[in-house]
Parts: sequence; structure tokens; C-alpha cells
Amino acid sequence: MRIIAGTAKRIGLVSPMGLTTRPTSDMAKENLFNIIAPQIRDAIFLDLFCGSGAIGLEALSRGASEAVLVDNCKNAISAAQQNIVKTRLPANLMQMPVQAALAQLQAAKRQFDIIFLDPPYDDSNLLEKTLTTLATSSLLAEGGMIIAETDMEVQAPKQLQLTDTRKYGRTSFLFYERKAEV
Repeated sequence: MRIIAGTAKRIGLVSPMGLTTRPTSDMAKENLFNIIAPQIRDAIFLDLFCGSGAIGLEALSRGASEAVLVDNCKNAISAAQQNIVKTRLPANLMQMPVQAALAQLQAAKRQFDIIFLDPPYDDSNLLEKTLTTLATSSLLAEGGMIIAETDMEVQAPKQLQLTDTRKYGRTSFLFYERKAEV
């Protein structure tokens, strides 16, 4: 696992110990960033269930202006901290449950151009709950996108529109935008 492109290109990353996290493959990550390349420059990026922080750090390496990484797993936070130091990228790390982080970010009136979430594959309720929280909050900037990494079918909240799906082996990236208000 490594940073693929940008200012931290080729820097190897530490993975969290244990079986509770599953790093996104380099191939899937490279394809994801090829798709979102036009939106990355100067974007404010939120990486939920960040694990090692690889996605948020990749965004910073490719020109995002800010990345906030959120996870509650002690091993993931440790790996993300090490990766922030190794890459020298200025990520902000929040160690807390995702729902608590979203509430804190909402209270601070934060907005993000790209929100990436990669919850545990074995918990579809967590994915749908997080999408619902995002859809009913003001965290997604106007014209922004939400990207969910998953291996299952997802019932998205009515406020979000699925705009694209990309599949790489077992991994799917689901791309959402906020529906236009009628």
C-alpha cells in the first residue's frame, strides 16, 4: 500500500494491524482518483472510516487543500498517525465514532467538496445510517459528491442521487450527489 501520485508519490503506507480494516487496493484507489481527478484540486476532503488514512492522504498528495480523517479504531488511528508523519501531509485526524464526528463537524458549520466513506463491509446498516446523516446535514458543499466504498447493494436516502457505480473485483464505488430541490 502506497501513495500513488502527487507530492507524496511512492511513499509506502502502514496498514492497521488486525482484521477489522481492509485497505483499498492500489488498482481500485488509482481508478477512483482517475475518476475524481477534475474535482480534487483545492477540494476539502472528508475520509470517514479512514483506516490507514490512505484515501484522504492520496487526496492531499494530489492537491486537495484539506483532508479530515475520521476513525474510532485504535489500530487504524495509530496507522493513520504514522502515515501522516511518513507522508508529511497536513491531514486532520479525528479519533471518535463517525456519527459523533459528523455531529461535531456539523456544529462547526464545516462543508466538504468530497466525502468518502468506507465502513466495514459486514455492516450495511452503518453505511446506510451514515449516508442518511450526510444527506440530511449541510456537510456536503454545493456541487459536492459523496463516494461510498462497499461490496453490497445500498438503499440511498431520497435526498441523494446515485450518479455512477464502478466495480473493481469485490469493491464497488458508489457516487452520489445531492438531488436538486424542487
